[in-house]
Amino acid sequence: MSQQDNFAGGFLLGTLVGGALGGLIGALTASRLRPLPEEEDFSRDLKRDLANTTPEEQMELARRGLEDKIAQLNAAIEDVRDQLGSVNGHPETLSSYDPSSLIDS
Repeated sequence: MSQQDNFAGGFLLGTLVGGALGGLIGALTASRLRPLPEEEDFSRDLKRDLANTTPEEQMELARRGLEDKIAQLNAAIEDVRDQLGSVNGHPETLSSYDPSSLIDS
Protein backbone atom coordinates (compact mmCIF):
# COMPACT_ATOMS: atom_id res chain seq x y z
CA MET A 1 0.00 0.00 0.00
CA SER A 2 2.93 2.29 0.62
CA GLN A 3 4.03 2.15 -3.02
CA GLN A 4 0.62 3.29 -4.23
CA ASP A 5 0.72 6.27 -1.87
CA ASN A 6 4.21 7.19 -3.09
CA PHE A 7 3.12 6.89 -6.71
CA ALA A 8 0.08 9.11 -6.23
CA GLY A 9 2.08 11.73 -4.34
CA GLY A 10 4.87 11.70 -6.90
CA PHE A 11 2.41 11.89 -9.74
CA LEU A 12 0.64 14.90 -8.24
CA LEU A 13 3.92 16.62 -7.43
CA GLY A 14 5.18 16.00 -10.97
CA THR A 15 1.95 17.36 -12.41
CA LEU A 16 2.18 20.53 -10.35
CA VAL A 17 5.88 21.12 -11.01
CA GLY A 18 5.52 20.31 -14.71
CA GLY A 19 2.52 22.58 -15.09
CA ALA A 20 4.23 25.45 -13.30
CA LEU A 21 7.43 25.03 -15.31
CA GLY A 22 5.52 24.76 -18.59
CA GLY A 23 3.47 27.84 -17.75
CA LEU A 24 6.58 29.82 -16.88
CA ILE A 25 8.35 28.83 -20.11
CA GLY A 26 5.22 29.60 -22.12
CA ALA A 27 4.82 33.02 -20.51
CA LEU A 28 8.47 33.90 -21.12
CA THR A 29 8.30 32.75 -24.73
CA ALA A 30 5.06 34.63 -25.39
CA SER A 31 6.43 37.85 -23.91
CA ARG A 32 9.42 37.72 -26.25
CA LEU A 33 7.34 37.21 -29.38
CA ARG A 34 6.61 40.45 -31.16
CA PRO A 35 4.96 41.02 -34.53
CA LEU A 36 7.37 41.56 -37.40
CA PRO A 37 7.76 45.21 -38.47
CA GLU A 38 6.23 44.58 -41.90
CA GLU A 39 3.20 42.97 -40.21
CA GLU A 40 2.77 46.05 -38.02
CA ASP A 41 3.00 48.33 -41.08
CA PHE A 42 0.50 46.21 -43.00
CA SER A 43 -1.93 46.21 -40.07
CA ARG A 44 -1.62 49.96 -39.58
CA ASP A 45 -2.08 50.61 -43.33
CA LEU A 46 -5.09 48.29 -43.45
CA LYS A 47 -6.76 50.01 -40.49
CA ARG A 48 -6.14 53.43 -42.05
CA ASP A 49 -7.50 52.28 -45.41
CA LEU A 50 -10.60 50.74 -43.85
CA ALA A 51 -11.34 53.84 -41.77
CA ASN A 52 -11.46 56.06 -44.86
CA THR A 53 -13.58 53.86 -47.13
CA THR A 54 -17.21 53.05 -47.73
CA PRO A 55 -18.58 49.57 -46.98
CA GLU A 56 -18.50 48.72 -50.70
CA GLU A 57 -14.84 49.70 -50.91
CA GLN A 58 -14.14 47.70 -47.77
CA MET A 59 -15.69 44.63 -49.40
CA GLU A 60 -13.56 45.19 -52.50
CA LEU A 61 -10.40 45.50 -50.37
CA ALA A 62 -11.30 42.33 -48.50
CA ARG A 63 -11.97 40.50 -51.78
CA ARG A 64 -8.62 41.59 -53.21
CA GLY A 65 -6.84 40.53 -50.05
CA LEU A 66 -8.48 37.12 -50.16
CA GLU A 67 -7.63 36.71 -53.83
CA ASP A 68 -3.99 37.51 -53.05
CA LYS A 69 -3.91 34.97 -50.24
CA ILE A 70 -5.53 32.32 -52.45
CA ALA A 71 -2.93 32.97 -55.14
CA GLN A 72 -0.15 32.60 -52.55
CA LEU A 73 -1.63 29.34 -51.29
CA ASN A 74 -2.02 27.98 -54.81
CA ALA A 75 1.61 28.82 -55.57
CA ALA A 76 2.74 27.11 -52.36
CA ILE A 77 0.64 24.03 -53.15
CA GLU A 78 2.10 23.86 -56.65
CA ASP A 79 5.65 24.14 -55.24
CA VAL A 80 5.02 21.33 -52.78
CA ARG A 81 3.41 19.21 -55.50
CA ASP A 82 6.48 19.72 -57.70
CA GLN A 83 8.83 18.87 -54.83
CA LEU A 84 6.91 15.73 -53.92
CA GLY A 85 6.69 14.66 -57.53
CA SER A 86 10.45 14.87 -57.96
CA VAL A 87 11.10 13.13 -54.63
CA ASN A 88 8.85 10.19 -55.41
CA GLY A 89 10.05 9.94 -58.99
CA HIS A 90 6.58 10.48 -60.43
CA PRO A 91 6.70 13.57 -62.62
CA GLU A 92 3.05 13.34 -63.64
CA THR A 93 0.72 15.86 -62.08
CA LEU A 94 -2.43 15.20 -60.15
CA SER A 95 -4.56 16.44 -63.04
CA SER A 96 -3.24 13.65 -65.27
CA TYR A 97 -4.04 11.01 -62.66
CA ASP A 98 -6.63 8.51 -63.88
CA PRO A 99 -8.13 6.43 -61.04
CA SER A 100 -9.81 4.09 -63.53
CA SER A 101 -6.36 2.80 -64.51
CA LEU A 102 -6.16 1.13 -61.09
CA ILE A 103 -9.28 -0.97 -61.64
CA ASP A 104 -8.70 -4.40 -63.16
CA SER A 105 -11.17 -5.17 -65.92
